[in-house]
Amino acid sequence: MKNIFADKKAIFLFMLPATLFFLLIIVLPVILSGYYSTLDWNGFGIAKFIGIDNFKELFINNKDGFPKAVMNSLFFLVVSLVIQIPISLILALVLANDIKGEGFFRTVFFIPVVLATVVIGQLWMKIYNPDYGLLNTFLRAIGLGRWARAWLGEMNTALGASFVPILWQYVGYHMLLLYAAIKTISPDIYEAAQIDGASSRKMATKITIPLIIPMLKVSTILSVTGSLKVFDLVFVLTNGGPAGASEVPSTLMVKSIFNSYRYGYGSAMAVFIIIECFIFTALARGIFSQIEKRY
Repeated sequence: MKNIFADKKAIFLFMLPATLFFLLIIVLPVILSGYYSTLDWNGFGIAKFIGIDNFKELFINNKDGFPKAVMNSLFFLVVSLVIQIPISLILALVLANDIKGEGFFRTVFFIPVVLATVVIGQLWMKIYNPDYGLLNTFLRAIGLGRWARAWLGEMNTALGASFVPILWQYVGYHMLLLYAAIKTISPDIYEAAQIDGASSRKMATKITIPLIIPMLKVSTILSVTGSLKVFDLVFVLTNGGPAGASEVPSTLMVKSIFNSYRYGYGSAMAVFIIIECFIFTALARGIFSQIEKRY
């Protein structure tokens, strides 16, 4: 085995299939999207090169609400970092503390991750139903019927209501990542801290969290990029409505390409999403590199 890994030709042959797959599935579509974004093209007819006009239209004299869609995706990003990651961390800390039924709760929290997005969307549409939905029924039962509303049909609640299913689906995913990282910490470290009289809270803040910062960085980056390119649940729940209140760049991109047949303009949106993800990923990595230096 050592001889094989020392052989550069063998390494090249082993890496070739995965490299070709990556180039064909990831790199080539990105390059083509960048090219298409410079065209005025409906996807079928003759394409006309227009340079960066599609990108200008995204923000200058925009008429389809793309800036609003970007702000909505940034809302998802903020609430993911403020709500989703902390909840996942707390659950991971609790479950990793050898509680009774640890395996059961770990499985239950992870179940939404493996469910199909369409199934989750349909489930939450029933929960939010203004007439027979579980949420409004519960509010009426406890005397808060005045709060009952069409959660996905009102402009001031549609965006927030769309985030709750996303939180419910992925909190278990991030919890499992952080849980696995906590379980790799040597028990000897905790035993030494207990001998010194450290409380559970102090061990969590002074030992556990600092030692899982690399996994926190991974979880944060996944949450950030997932928020910026969110599509499926928003598409199923509201399709960007009502009146664009829950529109995000990905849903607007699909509408531009498949409904308006503006392939070049939609590709410009795709390129913007890619660049946005790269920028925020680099920003997150920079912040965590500073945090890691402190520890």
